[in-house]
Amino acid sequence: MNETQFKRMKDLPTTHLLGTGAPMCAGCGGLQAINDIYDVLGEKTVFINAAGCMTLLSIYPFTPFRGSWLYTAMASAPAGAQGVRDALDILLAKKKITPDENLTTVVLAGDGSTSGMGLSATSAAIDRNLDFIYICYDNEGYGNTGQQYSSATPHAARTSTSTGSAGFSGFKKDLFAIWAAHKPTYVATVIGAEPLDLARKIETAASLTGPRFIISLSPCPTGWGFDPQETTYIGKLAVKTGIWPLKEYKDGKVSHTKNPHVRVPVEDYLLTQARFKHLFEPKRNDKLIDEIQSKVDAYWAGITP
Repeated sequence: MNETQFKRMKDLPTTHLLGTGAPMCAGCGGLQAINDIYDVLGEKTVFINAAGCMTLLSIYPFTPFRGSWLYTAMASAPAGAQGVRDALDILLAKKKITPDENLTTVVLAGDGSTSGMGLSATSAAIDRNLDFIYICYDNEGYGNTGQQYSSATPHAARTSTSTGSAGFSGFKKDLFAIWAAHKPTYVATVIGAEPLDLARKIETAASLTGPRFIISLSPCPTGWGFDPQETTYIGKLAVKTGIWPLKEYKDGKVSHTKNPHVRVPVEDYLLTQARFKHLFEPKRNDKLIDEIQSKVDAYWAGITP
């Protein structure tokens, strides 16, 4: 968190995963999703946490997870998960632990680690058919260090390293398509603002074996620039505008679990966040707004009802 963000956040209330651990930013969309995910997965889990925002959940010797937790460098979580899963399998084979004592191996990482420096390790883990669940909390930037752009940053968003009049000139990487192209067991997108859809997908992932992947869009009050109490509202807008499609890949097929047949204009979503303020003030940038809208329209036009 940079100095400006600290000044904005220091007097706000904090929220804690499961009531224990280090304070997190109020209104964190990633924490909103992870609380629900953990409710489904339960205590028989070991979280391999890549360096990032959620690393702040645990301050030695405490962790908010009632199961187990392991910290790794940003690019190393899938490799860490391989070591943990191998160790558990060896203990099971040697009858040092019973099947009831087995733990679900879960990677927890942000979009910077997942879409960038950790992508090759994840690809290799899928190739090895590693039996694990990978959860990416996608706040569309390197949120823990001041919201620099990542390969998950959306087009035209302003970040601390994309400060020009047009914002970020690149485009958000399609991580869902990249993961699905590897043909793992399961891939799904979720958001904390749609808890029933999220819970069903986590239950599906938990019932399967092999590489399973969850991408959670995680509205970030400090990085995106909005009041923390608006997190759920903005999350629902992301779905209603079609900017964040809720979908899953299973048995070689992609299906959408929530289709916004009457979509809200994308500018309703953009207007809620300071990172897009330059598109409307001091002069409206219709070209960029229309470009964002047209990409969303083109995506849904290609979806078979």
